[in-house]
Amino acid sequence: MEQENNDKSSSQSQSQQLENEDRLSTLTDDILLHILGRVSLRMAARTCVLSTRWRHLPWLLPELSINVKDFLSVPCTEPTEANDTEELAMVSLTKATKSFLADQQRESTISSLHLKVYLINTSLCEVGQLVGDAVDNGLLKDLDLTVLDKTDPLDRSDEDMLQRAQEIDTFFRAYPNVLHCLTKLSLQNAGFDKLDMHHVLFDCCRQLKHLSLCYCDTGMYSVFKIDAPNSKLCVLEIDICRFERLELVCLPNLEKFICSTWESKHVPVTFGFVPSLGELELSCGAKYDQCPFKLSELLHGTTSIHTLTLDFQGEILWVQPEIEELRAAFNKLKKLSLCGIFVEFDILWTTAFLVAAPSIEKLCIQVSEHACDEGDFRGGIYRDRMTPQWDMRFDGSENRRLKELEIRGFKSLEQQFTFIRSMLVRCPNLQKIILRGDELCEECDALGSSLHASKFPKKDAEEMVVERIRDGMFLPEIIFDEDWLLRI
Repeated sequence: MEQENNDKSSSQSQSQQLENEDRLSTLTDDILLHILGRVSLRMAARTCVLSTRWRHLPWLLPELSINVKDFLSVPCTEPTEANDTEELAMVSLTKATKSFLADQQRESTISSLHLKVYLINTSLCEVGQLVGDAVDNGLLKDLDLTVLDKTDPLDRSDEDMLQRAQEIDTFFRAYPNVLHCLTKLSLQNAGFDKLDMHHVLFDCCRQLKHLSLCYCDTGMYSVFKIDAPNSKLCVLEIDICRFERLELVCLPNLEKFICSTWESKHVPVTFGFVPSLGELELSCGAKYDQCPFKLSELLHGTTSIHTLTLDFQGEILWVQPEIEELRAAFNKLKKLSLCGIFVEFDILWTTAFLVAAPSIEKLCIQVSEHACDEGDFRGGIYRDRMTPQWDMRFDGSENRRLKELEIRGFKSLEQQFTFIRSMLVRCPNLQKIILRGDELCEECDALGSSLHASKFPKKDAEEMVVERIRDGMFLPEIIFDEDWLLRI
């Protein structure tokens, strides 16, 4: 009897499994491709062995993402002279690329190929040939290429960066047809001191729409001019590059510009003809030898900025006090984010931006407090923090368009309550106030700091916070969101 019950249970389990498989098999190709598009390419390729129904699906994916990091732990079954994990990973990536770009296996064109590789000449040259052939055969339309580098930039000498730039330039020259479909390019740790960086990035890459440069430049404290009237570039990201100044002379299609951690002692970027520029992000912790500058001077030449982010990274402000001079650049500003404001600073000075930009609809203030930035952990490259002295006479104008105020790193501090109530007085249509917890910080966690979690209002204190904000006079919606970063 027991054996009979076991057999019956096993039969039911198998029946249920077949039923589930049948349900999955009845889904249309579009739905299955949508599912496969949300997993890694390695996982998608492995599904082809599930059944004949799945066998052809990975080669129908319109968008491919092949990341060398996914192959770092994959053993290489063929003889190779590779003696480290990066080379082995590139060998495996090359095989995967060859399989998915094989003309005889593809049943449709590839709308976009996202390719992340290491700069290992032998494998990269083979990948270049494969991509070039796919372009020539009309199989590939758009290429998103990221050239990775695991080396810490601080461990790279100028000679290393020069060599890396030379290898990148050699690759592009060897496979010019790859550039014909290159729409997004990300480079790291390359010094183009002795090469024409402008020619490589803007004359050769004519379809380029998104460019990201990290630790890439034309030499220490150099001036780099971008004058590309025929460029299709929409997004430009510059991160920790050693330019003294970046001059965007002409980029007619540029919509978003991000500049982080510059080395310049003064204004890090100037704008010429950038009529489409709508989003601007500037992020830097001002070092000891960097001087505050007028934001109006930096923004001179811009006419369409609607979203602006300024991140001071918890250090002193690198912008000088001003209001009237900003009105022209701020006349279309809809969203303003002021981030990395040291927790001990008064934040009423931010009202100056509201006066200069009466069209703002959303204001985000992010307060910075990190245990890893205090004492010996902060180092000696930054100035002593001093509360901003913006002694201005704000006029009595109101911001009738501001509807949402967000404060990240909210802590029940008197200065924060004072600021919020001043916003409610100045902005009669302010409908929603979002109070968020601190951003996550691995360094603080490593120090065992409970700094962030301890100061955000607990559930039983939320009512008190609401009462202090509303003060019996205002009725905005107040949202508490401590764990917002966990959902990103």
